[in-house]
Amino acid sequence: MQETIKKIFTENIQVQIAAGEVLPSALELAAFTIAQSLINGNKLLCCGTPSCHMLAQHMAGLLINFYETERPCLPAVALAQDQVNLGSAANNDEHETFARQIRAFAQQGDLLLAIAVNGNEKQIISAVEAALTRDMKVIVLVGDDGGELVGLLGPNDVEIRVPSKRPSRIVESHLVNLHCLSELIDLTLFPQEEN
Repeated sequence: MQETIKKIFTENIQVQIAAGEVLPSALELAAFTIAQSLINGNKLLCCGTPSCHMLAQHMAGLLINFYETERPCLPAVALAQDQVNLGSAANNDEHETFARQIRAFAQQGDLLLAIAVNGNEKQIISAVEAALTRDMKVIVLVGDDGGELVGLLGPNDVEIRVPSKRPSRIVESHLVNLHCLSELIDLTLFPQEEN
């Protein structure tokens, strides 16, 4: 059992090192894009696959509250995942859950932060398609080869692709990437004077 534990930690560390090599530019661009949108009075809409939904909620919470340093609230919302909160499930396609909320709440200039594992999740693809029809910019956190999702992205969108095929390592890296984004957004919007 201990060898399995060591293997899990080693694999996680290897993915994080690889991500640290390939993701800095994408993370910097994503943080700048989010900060600019917030400065312009827009909001961040967050959604994720079932295994990533808690990450979408976490990111919205970090912006509404704060990451490590207290600061004013920033407008972000995690879209509801289940149909129970949205009315009759019988009348709605489950793959449209996020897309319907985007069509209802999103304004031009808002951003969508979509968190997926392999990029082929229909619920996330529908959400991105809905955002693009609203002329929203999209930031995607994904792993593996990016799947269908990355084919939807345009030149103003940002892809943050974790260099791993294993779902658990991708989700773990997504959390680190969200914390990195939160810190960069705070540094951009609320620069701290160094002592």
